[in-house]
Amino acid sequence: MQHPHPPIFESQITSLPLIARGKVRDIYAVGEDKLLLVTTDRLSAFDVVFPTPIPGKGRILTHLSNFWFEKLGHIVPNHLTGIDPESVVSAAERHQVEGRAIVTHRLNALPLEAVVRGYLEGSGWKEYEAAQTVCGIALPAGLVRASPLPEPIFTPATKAAVGDHDENIDFERACALVGTALATQVRDVSLALYRTAAAYALGRGIIIADTKFEFGTDAEGRLVWIDEALTPDSSRFWPQATYRAGTSPDSFDKQFLRNWLETTGWDKMPPAPALPEEIAYGTASRYQEALDRLAG
Repeated sequence: MQHPHPPIFESQITSLPLIARGKVRDIYAVGEDKLLLVTTDRLSAFDVVFPTPIPGKGRILTHLSNFWFEKLGHIVPNHLTGIDPESVVSAAERHQVEGRAIVTHRLNALPLEAVVRGYLEGSGWKEYEAAQTVCGIALPAGLVRASPLPEPIFTPATKAAVGDHDENIDFERACALVGTALATQVRDVSLALYRTAAAYALGRGIIIADTKFEFGTDAEGRLVWIDEALTPDSSRFWPQATYRAGTSPDSFDKQFLRNWLETTGWDKMPPAPALPEEIAYGTASRYQEALDRLAG
């Protein structure tokens, strides 16, 4: 099965200084005050990066993030500069950034994952089963797996280093990390972004069950939305047509891969196993369908 663009597991840009490689993105400096973010085709699940790239994934994530940044720009400013990524690298390196990179403002990233949940799944469902809470927030009795919550909830997490697991925290701890005023603004903005996006997606046949935002502040202390926006990497996307509470829904995200991994006996510690072609392409096709439905 040929893909029109060969996958990029790791970018190799030498015309700019490399700052860091995250789980999925490679980050380069563009002068003193800007960054080039290259979204590779790497995949991470259970906070471990897999050796098999997912064809087309970086382009899909970039396209979808840019769509949401523009669509939701009235709620909060974002990190985009509008500079063409191909203009900041050498001619020989343009193929590495075409369609999969952005030039952003350099901001002070907050040490917080801003998670919003509208449905009960994942670590939230496990905690609810044990304690009827999610991140310490008490919830009504009688909810089942994948139940809609009475209203969306803000459930922050700490940002872990590559290879470590993000840790769910309560709002008080978020306030201790970034200050009460900023934590409150992050919560309110995150809920507004989620509600607006979820309503739009529902009209396109997709339930956004939960999502994770990241924010930074600029030199004046203003809140800016950074990283990625409402992608299958950072969210749970469920097809509305087949959704049923009480089951683990079908999805346009990493759940397909996670479900397969649960059958392999892998202990969720590095190194991650190589992915069979049908799992890599099955994941890619789900990401592509999410993009087509939402931004098509």
